[in-house]
Parts: sequence; structure tokens; C-alpha cells
Amino acid sequence: MKITDVKAYPFWLGERNICLVKVETDEGIYGWGESGLSGRELAVVGAIRHFREFLVGKNPFMIGALWQEMYRSQYFEGGRVLTAAISAIDIALYDLKGKALGMPVYELLGGKQRNHIPCFITTSKPMGDVLIEEAKTFASAGWSVIRTLTGVNGDALRATTFNPRQSIAEVTACLTELRQELGTSITLGMDYHHRLSVAEAASFCQKLPPGTLDFLEEPIRGQTPSAYQMLRQMVDIPLAIGEEFASKWDFLPYVEQNITNFGRIDVCNVGGLTEAVKVAGWCEAHYIDIMPHNPLGPICTAATIHLAAAVPNFAWLEVPPYDTDLLGQQDYFINPPLVENTVFVLSDAPGLGVDVREEVLSRQPFRFWEAPRLYKSDGSFTNW
Repeated sequence: MKITDVKAYPFWLGERNICLVKVETDEGIYGWGESGLSGRELAVVGAIRHFREFLVGKNPFMIGALWQEMYRSQYFEGGRVLTAAISAIDIALYDLKGKALGMPVYELLGGKQRNHIPCFITTSKPMGDVLIEEAKTFASAGWSVIRTLTGVNGDALRATTFNPRQSIAEVTACLTELRQELGTSITLGMDYHHRLSVAEAASFCQKLPPGTLDFLEEPIRGQTPSAYQMLRQMVDIPLAIGEEFASKWDFLPYVEQNITNFGRIDVCNVGGLTEAVKVAGWCEAHYIDIMPHNPLGPICTAATIHLAAAVPNFAWLEVPPYDTDLLGQQDYFINPPLVENTVFVLSDAPGLGVDVREEVLSRQPFRFWEAPRLYKSDGSFTNW
């Protein structure tokens, strides 16, 4: 069996683009993958076109060797664009191999270690009564793990003001009340989306009553591990870090120096399933559970489900979407994963278990999309 083509499909779904990749072979067997670099899909498509030139004619079963060739075949190794492209192709190769062998992808990763995949749900409502009521509704519906956002989601079409200190005051008040309303049986997390400085993040944590949060996700930017080390020494809330990491090397200091408590692996950015399994193994050695990032389309979700099934150190899987509308996915996908009673049920279908209506997909236009723009009250740009 040989690879005959590698195709990229960036297309609009809901309120932003997703980018799928199809790997075809001379035996008619194919696989689908997904890239995770939202907002810069055309850059990923360009990288995939470069990789296609030497992938055509190769044996698709040699997934590890092909990963090494894609990563190391240019002098300038790595980077989010290249690893997002590699991730999509890597996932597609696993899907293809599973179909060829007639087994689900989790069997290629060592077999399943659980029968279903526990999930957490997110409320993106503004801080206050509306958020508290939605969280209580989630709890009544059976959700035992609930995450909040900052309550300020922003807009790509117009500037949004985000004042960190004002946010800290609003969030601490709301989360304190929310914990009282939910009681102690609900696992409660919060994602600050790397919007704070070290001092601001420490102040936020110190203002919360002990036991309010079970995890705090991405409070500061992750480029400098020593900054997170400083924060780690100042706070006692478990940290969930890693959704923007693009390699096992990005994860290395956070795992080896015991900075994070939950590994937010993004299968579609970190280098695909090949790399995600390696990171999960490092996390296991340090008693760190993985809590994968999963904000994209059904291919991303399916690949992450297979990862979650095959590793021992798994906590919960993020349920998409929480900030976008994917209700049109049935027009493009066959058998997308669905949440049932707060979990994903494992499928024994070959490959990822999801197929794509390529003839519909190929007619969909690409639309330029930008992430929301946040500014501080003094007019300076800050992180979304």
C-alpha cells in the first residue's frame, strides 16, 4: 500500500473554520485528520502541500518514521504551523491504518483501558447569576465536572475591554457563590485563557476561599516555564496547562519540574496521536492526569477519544462546542461522536469511526476568521 494523495480542506463550520486532511492510498483506503491551528488554516495548508511532495509513494503504515521525516526534513524544525500540519496527517494515518486492519484506533495504541470517556462541560456565560443558574442546571442534568470561562468572550468584529483586576474581583465573587450553590461534590474548574500576569494570577487564587476551585486552567502564558514555577510556589490550586503546546519538548519542563497537575494535550497541535501518547506517558510517570483540549470538529474529538481510551492517566475530556455552533456538522460528517449521559461511548468501528462527506466539503468556501481582540482600559492589547 502506498500514499497517493494528501488533501487539505479548510472550511467554515458554525462560527469559524476547521481544517481537515485526507490521506489517500492506491488500495482505496483513506484516513481523515484535523489540524488545530484555528485562525491560521491557510498557513497549515501550505505546510501540508510541502509534506505531500515527499509523502506520496510512502508506506502509510510507517507512522512513526513518517512523523520523524515530516518533523526533521527541514532545517527549521517544529513550530505551531508545522506541528499542526503534522498532527492532522498523523491522525489521518492512524485512521487509515485502523481501517486497513479492521480495528479501532485505540487498539493501535495498546487497547482500551476504559469503557467510556468521562467529560466536563463548560459555561461561557458572564460572571453572575446567569452563570450560576446555568452551572446548577448542568449539575441537575448529571454533570459532575463543570468549568467556567472568564465571562468575557470578546468579539472578532469589535474591540472588547478586559480589565484584569476588575475581572479578578468579579470572578472571585461569582466562583465563591457558585461553590456554595454547587456544594463540594461537584468538581469545579476555571479557564483564565492565559490573560493574567503572575502577580494577578496569584492575587486571584489568594482571594478565593480554600477549596473553591479543583483546577485553574492556563492563568498565564506558557512560553516561560520559570514564570509558572514562580506562580506554583505562590498558590495551592491545581493547575491545568498545555493546550497551546506544539510538541513534547514544550511539555517537558512542565512535566519534569512538576509545574502542572493536569496535562491539557491538544492532539491536533502537539503532533498527533504519535506525540500525544508520548506526552501522556511522561505525565503518567509524574502522576499527572491528562485532560485533553478538544475545541474543534468531530475528527479532533474522535482522535482524542481514542487517546483517552488507551492511556491509564486520564481525567476528563472537554466537550465541544462551548463558544461556537457546530449544529451543521451532520451535513459534513457521518457518525460523529455524541455525548450520552455526560460521557462519550466508545465505538468499535475501524479507524476513528467517523467519516466525512467529501463531496459536500469540497464545495464549502474558506472564510477568513480572526480571534476576538481584547484591550485593557488604557488601550493596550492583551490576550484573548
